Amino acid sequence: MNGAPPALMWFRRDLRLADNPALAAAAQGGRPIVCLFVLDAETEAMGAAARWRLGQGLAALDAQLQTSGQRLILRRGDALAVLRAIIAETGASALHWGRLYTPAEMARDRRVKAALRGEGMAVKSHAGTLLAEPWQVQTGAGGPYRVYTPFWRAIAARGVAPPLGAPRALPTPPIFPQSDSLAAWRLDAGVARGGAVLARHASVGEHAAADRLAEFLRDGLARYDEARDFPALDGTSGLSAHLAFGEIGVRQAWHAVLRALHEGAAGAEPFLRQLVWREFAAHLMYHFPDLDRRAWRPGWDAFPWRGDNDDAEAWRRGETGEPLVDAAMRELYATGHMHNRVRMVVASYLTKHLLTDWRVGLAWFADCLVDWDGASNAMGWQWVAGCGPDATPYFRIFNPATQAAKFDPDGKYRRWWLEPGQPGAEAFHAAAPRQWRTEAAAPRPRPVVGLAEGRARALTALAGFRRG
Repeated sequence: MNGAPPALMWFRRDLRLADNPALAAAAQGGRPIVCLFVLDAETEAMGAAARWRLGQGLAALDAQLQTSGQRLILRRGDALAVLRAIIAETGASALHWGRLYTPAEMARDRRVKAALRGEGMAVKSHAGTLLAEPWQVQTGAGGPYRVYTPFWRAIAARGVAPPLGAPRALPTPPIFPQSDSLAAWRLDAGVARGGAVLARHASVGEHAAADRLAEFLRDGLARYDEARDFPALDGTSGLSAHLAFGEIGVRQAWHAVLRALHEGAAGAEPFLRQLVWREFAAHLMYHFPDLDRRAWRPGWDAFPWRGDNDDAEAWRRGETGEPLVDAAMRELYATGHMHNRVRMVVASYLTKHLLTDWRVGLAWFADCLVDWDGASNAMGWQWVAGCGPDATPYFRIFNPATQAAKFDPDGKYRRWWLEPGQPGAEAFHAAAPRQWRTEAAAPRPRPVVGLAEGRARALTALAGFRRG
């Protein structure tokens, strides 16, 4: 097959070799493979922290490919134009990629597929990002699920395909096409001086993902159900960024934890449910493509949320005067992560105590999260705000003080991020923009709103909305 025209493997959010159906298909028959990543407008639309994390992931994938003589070709520009150029340069006759499901990504992929097939190219998209394709899981009436619990049951009942191994060989083309420089893309520009702080907390690449899963199975899974709600504990899997960029396949995680479930691991089913919650978000985004722009519940776009405001800016900077909220917002800015329990608390505080539109919070999370996933971000914000699918009722308002007493009872998490001299507080001050003028020893701000006052104001707004 040395004289055969090469196949193109277009990497996107699947920066791995194992359990990558698109790569496996490209490698079939032993033809040469050109591995490509395209920085197009759809990809550049990611927030600052996610772009930084993408750069880290691309460097790790390229290093992994180079161990087998391969390399990752980087090109910037319109995806169709870049692919046409690479095809002309290499004589490639086939193109493979893994499917993505946001509206912008699907529109791009339809355009590319139609154009290149019309020009005689063999183009194939592949499953592999999700446990099941969105059109494969339907209610008895033939529509999409709108409630999580029956969706979970449907996924568990249908089963999940086993993961694939990595290709045994990735033959190289006679000549590699020219590649852009990753450094020249400046994917770290948006995080400015915060990049060095983000790097301290980052786990990057397929090997790191496999190691983290193994560590979680060995040390964390058995206590997952009881430890996952406590932000000061290492009680979660730590796989979210790896899953977001496809450095580990969701099917790999599913089957590894499923084996543990069959062996009696206590936390296995709760973790599988969290994987399916991620899946549920992707399915909803596919069937309801404006999930990140419009309230999912009819009529809720008319709710009297405030637009962006000074209180929301205090929230972004971790200066609301509410200790658990401020600690969580500092964790987000310094590390690009936020523990799931406090994600719900800060989202509730913004949308209810501060009566601020959920889309303001969604945009900030999109800019700051290294594990950003558009579908999960949109569903999470709408769920907490009370306007989304399977939603917490609007009148269920998280009280940050009560949540802190229950899930940070000794104050360790809050001290870590708020007290001068603590590593978390120092990391935040090192990462924060200079125009915020944060000072490690500055006194804590007064609360922007009392908790009882904020709750009463939110319920009054709800009552008025319902009357209207």
